[in-house]
Amino acid sequence: MGDDGSVRYRNTVLIDELGKKHIGDVLLLKDGSWANSNGDEDVKQDVDGSNRLITRSLQNWHTHLAMQLNARDFSDGFPLHRWLNEAIFPTEAKITPEFVRVGAQAAAAEMIKTGTSFAADMYFYPAVTGQVLDDAGLRGLIGGPVSDAALPSHDDAASALEELDTMLKNQSPLDRIQYAIATHSVYLCSEDTLRKASELAEKRSARLHIHVSETRKEVADCHDKTGMYPVEYLDSIDFFQPGTICAHASWVKKNEIRMLAKHKATAVHCPSSNMKLACGGTLSLPAFNEAGVDVRIGTDGAASSGSGLDMLAEARLAALVQRHDHWDPTLMTANDAFQMATKGSKDWAVWDIDDIRMRPVGRSNNRHITNLLFNGATCLDLWVGGEALRFDGTTRSLDEQQSWMALDEAVQTYYEGVE
Repeated sequence: MGDDGSVRYRNTVLIDELGKKHIGDVLLLKDGSWANSNGDEDVKQDVDGSNRLITRSLQNWHTHLAMQLNARDFSDGFPLHRWLNEAIFPTEAKITPEFVRVGAQAAAAEMIKTGTSFAADMYFYPAVTGQVLDDAGLRGLIGGPVSDAALPSHDDAASALEELDTMLKNQSPLDRIQYAIATHSVYLCSEDTLRKASELAEKRSARLHIHVSETRKEVADCHDKTGMYPVEYLDSIDFFQPGTICAHASWVKKNEIRMLAKHKATAVHCPSSNMKLACGGTLSLPAFNEAGVDVRIGTDGAASSGSGLDMLAEARLAALVQRHDHWDPTLMTANDAFQMATKGSKDWAVWDIDDIRMRPVGRSNNRHITNLLFNGATCLDLWVGGEALRFDGTTRSLDEQQSWMALDEAVQTYYEGVE
């Protein structure tokens, strides 16, 4: 076999996408697949894998990446709507493409360092974020925000949709970076805006991304205004397209969950954000599983997430909150949570088994995923499309220190004059 861009890990442990364990010598192939190694292949890199655990990389299905500018303790102690109206929207009114570039680059550095290769983002100036992730070698589904208020990057929803139409028309299905239409919510988008966004998604075979039923207030306000709850309302105006991403979906009824299943929507469980903002509830996994809804995990933005962009921490919290809320210690095992957090990944994260948090490995190396999910570990390597974005504990595809220095400098300017 000639060198086709594959990498050999010797004497290692690999957990495949089905959760099955493989021990020995393995090849990671450029197309994202893997194979057992005979030891005689011509590879581009040969690695001693005896201290490494190989898994599919993590996937973050709801982010606001450039919110790295909105420091992790920003407006701590505010409920959601006060947090939005008094803290987030006023500061975002001064957002610029350069601020987004700096914030997104810092986010990319954190993603790579923590073993995440994909983000479904929703933030202003999507082309800037898309370029940053592409330059860093990451994958993304970058949603351009569409709303009738709090939209500093456009004059109105129509101009935002026009920009997205051009971006969607010009992208290739083979691009690592894909674009989506990110209608903010039922409370910031008129019926006309929601309908036009859905029509554009259908026209361009694009995905929609929207906050849905995040709080009781949102649900109650929607019912007072329309006589329907948010998912019912969106269904009534023919909003949903296949693959619509519904972030949070915390306060939904069972008939609404069945609607999401009917439309082949993706619901995103964001426990740390829901808990930090005291939304009073998180996505109820058993009902979604019963209906057959595709459920993923997301961190939300750094300003509202207690775990930043660390998807291991978010998956751990997802497992704990589901067990706690349903009084069921068998619900969402470590394997279940890890598979949900890596579902659909084409890439590989490689973890340090010699990290004290990964010990003991247990009989027959049977504790790896449990240790990784509940205790965490250092991500040594991250492979995306056959390229090492990180190797042996050092990020290669961007300058991590420069990213954080630029972020610190930008924050001083960004918040100048803001209480």
